[in-house]
Amino acid sequence: MTKTAVAIRHVAFEDLGSFEPVLRQLGFEVSYREAGLDDLADPALLAADLLVVLGGPIGAYEDDSYPFLGDEIASIEKRLARQRPTIGVCLGAQLMARALAARVYPGGVKEIGYGTLTYSDAGRRVLAPVAEAEAAVLHWHGDTFDLPEGAVRLASNGHYENQAFALGDFALATQFHIEATVEGLERWFIGHTLEIATTPGVDVPGLRAQARRFGDGLATASAATLETWLHSAEREAASA
Repeated sequence: MTKTAVAIRHVAFEDLGSFEPVLRQLGFEVSYREAGLDDLADPALLAADLLVVLGGPIGAYEDDSYPFLGDEIASIEKRLARQRPTIGVCLGAQLMARALAARVYPGGVKEIGYGTLTYSDAGRRVLAPVAEAEAAVLHWHGDTFDLPEGAVRLASNGHYENQAFALGDFALATQFHIEATVEGLERWFIGHTLEIATTPGVDVPGLRAQARRFGDGLATASAATLETWLHSAEREAASA
């Protein structure tokens, strides 16, 4: 049987990036659900072999402005309760934290650009290819979250203690982007032009230079990280 991977996409240009070719090579049929348009209470989100919740410029706590968040969080909560393989990136990680009853809130510093992380022992295992390569990851967020109960912290930096967490071998949440590609970021520079222009010390030429310096190495490490994590998740699912 064909394995299915469903990605919830909040803005068109923040897609699976470097993850998608890995998923297809591993035999997954990849599809997207568009937040704000598609039904995020669809049982197919629970049935999928893998759910990836992608990033976006809204707050995970802005339910009044974006009512679809209620259905999205409920679907994530159901998957996590059933230990179904789930990955969250940036906003997706924050939504996973909310689904696990942790607080998500505005942080004191907006992080936009590439930077390194400090990994816990668990992080050096779960995110081994990225950690071992000491790859610079892409930050693009102003919110943060508390570590959910039962989750294990994987990575931190000088601004935020909780940059990634895992729940067993079936759930992975990264506040940072490891899926973004050099080519794909050109669309981000257009779509996020206002945020870039209003963030001191950040501009498109600088971000493009960082992407050219760090992006290919990150893509290679992130592809290996995803493949390793998927094998662990599949083993856990098989033994459940």
